[in-house]
Amino acid sequence: MRVSHVFAAVAVLALATSAVAQTPTPPARSPWRAADGVTIDEVGDPQYSTFSLCAIDPATGQSGAAVTTRVPFVGRAVPWVRAGVGAVCTQASTMVEYGVRGLDLMAKGVEPKDAVAQLLADDAGRESRQLGMIDMKGRAAAHTGKQNSFWAGSRQGKNYTVQANIMVGPEVVEAVAAMFEATDGTGMPLAERMILALEAGQAKGGDSRWGNLQSAAIRIADPNDPGRGNDFIALAIDVGEHAEPVGEMKRVYYTTQRRLGYRTFSQVEGPDVIELKRMLHAVGFWRPSLAAFPEAPAVPNTREMQDLRRSDPAKFEQMQGAARRAAAEYTREFASFDAETIAAVDAFRKDHKLVYAGNPPGLVDDRFVTALRAAYLGKRRGGR
Repeated sequence: MRVSHVFAAVAVLALATSAVAQTPTPPARSPWRAADGVTIDEVGDPQYSTFSLCAIDPATGQSGAAVTTRVPFVGRAVPWVRAGVGAVCTQASTMVEYGVRGLDLMAKGVEPKDAVAQLLADDAGRESRQLGMIDMKGRAAAHTGKQNSFWAGSRQGKNYTVQANIMVGPEVVEAVAAMFEATDGTGMPLAERMILALEAGQAKGGDSRWGNLQSAAIRIADPNDPGRGNDFIALAIDVGEHAEPVGEMKRVYYTTQRRLGYRTFSQVEGPDVIELKRMLHAVGFWRPSLAAFPEAPAVPNTREMQDLRRSDPAKFEQMQGAARRAAAEYTREFASFDAETIAAVDAFRKDHKLVYAGNPPGLVDDRFVTALRAAYLGKRRGGR
């Protein structure tokens, strides 16, 4: 499923420009707070103490960076992605330019561990830095300076790196890693896997500080999706300030991407119905005779197709038309919440003791979605 381009800015994010660009470097003195609430250290670096996740999806070619913290507007400084290159998160005493410089190095073929070493080599403040990065080969590296506050550390695994500082403990990083690993191979989009991983870390306590100024952000780069800005940033969600920023980011993502759980079903069709049928099929309640649930045909939107649109408009329209017809046929077959699907939903509800007096046929509510996701993930993990 292709992730469409979204840019969700919350509240006053549009008024907030870069603290590094707008805030004059103060004279050497104790840390101070900028007008937007971000702490600036004695040498002028913004302080984004946080936990973050950099990851890739080799199947789609996507790279992602996701982060949450008890500081507002974290999306301006920490997460950086580039299509076909990878992802970087720069935090703690945040050297913002490490984002672009790290991506530039990986674009030249420099391995992440060597890129980290090059970035820090001439940095007098390296012991107060934290950063993580991953390239499209799944090679990951991180650095946690000795001056990062407890708890601080990182973990690398298959196609990800997670890094954190000022946490309640190592259980935050472990929870993020465990959830990301648990969703591997489930067919979930990279963005959803990363948001659920942050949510798991937050559930363990996350940032150890107390306060109302909290934010979260995610960036996904996709070499097959030019995005609205032709920058191949397929997804960009910024929750500039919110009491539960990860939960709000998840709500925005589910709603804009129409993922399963964002609405109560009636007689409708859409991507979330496909997701519903995929999960019901996997756990044996919808067309179990199907060997595998078919993938939706993609409408091509690559660089090559954009070039073809300019060089041969007739051929471009022919190929686009064929792709749209195939997509429409798939929608009719697999994206309709029809009588067959309602029967499968009811059978699952009965099997999992989710039937209550007064429930309409085919009710897909929060309890149903939670139970179905648990059954689906359990089936996928057990089938490896």
